[in-house]
This record gives sequence, C-alpha cells and structure tokens, in this order.
Amino acid sequence: MAYKQKTHSGAKKRFQVLASGKVKRKQTRLRHLNSHMKSKVKRHLGDMIYVDDANMLQIRRCLNF
Repeated sequence: MAYKQKTHSGAKKRFQVLASGKVKRKQTRLRHLNSHMKSKVKRHLGDMIYVDDANMLQIRRCLNF
C-alpha cells in the first residue's frame, strides 16, 4: 500500500512557489539585534528573494513539487 507523502508544514509557511517554478523566501537577520543597522539595510532585508539553485532539491522534497 502506497502512502501519500506529506508536505513539510514549516516549509509551506516559509516558501512561496511561483508559476515559473522558482521559489521565493524571506531574508534572515531582521528579528532582533538590529538597532545598530542602517535603515537602508533593514528596508532591503524586508524584501523577498529567490531560493538558490543549490538549495532547490531540499525545497522540492519538503514541498513535494
């Protein structure tokens, strides 16, 4: 009997799959200890970025696509 593979519940909250197959994610280093950072740095850390090709295999396994 074959079982369905479940999506990683933490990954589905953190990643966004686009129609092109690319995956977007939030950036790190913006939760705490950022009072010394410049406003420009914090503003750019708030943007979403694409997941690197080197990490796509792990993301695909977590999201089942």
